[in-house]
Amino acid sequence: MTKIKATNITWHEGHVIRSERETLLNQKGTLIWLTGLSGSGKSTIAFTVEHALVQRGHLAYCLDGDNIRHGLNKNLGFSEEDRQENIRRIGEVGKLYVDTGIVTLTSFISPYRRDRDANRALLEEGEFFEVYVEAPLEVCEQRDPKGLYKKARAGELKGFTGIDDPYEEPLAPELVIHTDRVSPQEASVQIIAMLEANGRIPALEA
Repeated sequence: MTKIKATNITWHEGHVIRSERETLLNQKGTLIWLTGLSGSGKSTIAFTVEHALVQRGHLAYCLDGDNIRHGLNKNLGFSEEDRQENIRRIGEVGKLYVDTGIVTLTSFISPYRRDRDANRALLEEGEFFEVYVEAPLEVCEQRDPKGLYKKARAGELKGFTGIDDPYEEPLAPELVIHTDRVSPQEASVQIIAMLEANGRIPALEA
């Protein structure tokens, strides 16, 4: 539970409502939450989708786990408590982005189911899409783009998800992408098709 320290504050409504921003952008504010083990391909897919959407004339933005820790969350470590706060902050940022009408993608391991569910609860029905980027642990270890699995196996990195810290798989994600079977481009097509099918962006005319 996050301790509330701010008092005597009031939410101020602006003069532009969300539907006006969405009409301007020809899309609906959406939060796509990519979750999965380190090395599963979350960031690659998120940036691929972002690029594809912009190429189609839509405004999209990717909140990447490592990038966020360079700034907004640079005061957080990797304890369970800090990971929870890391994901809580991103959920709140994502909520603001959705209100602007932007299609927002996040790529965070976000290992704990309760934290992902809490962020879903921040938004209205149909605004949050959980995408499980699934890859077998052995495949992620083979990729090991940052050398983190090697360090974890050597005991140099404690509390690493998938090795000595748990990853709780989504129970009912909107989409599961098996990155040991499909390319980032193919995964991007699946996510964009999901957005079209749910009316978040218009489908391309045949």
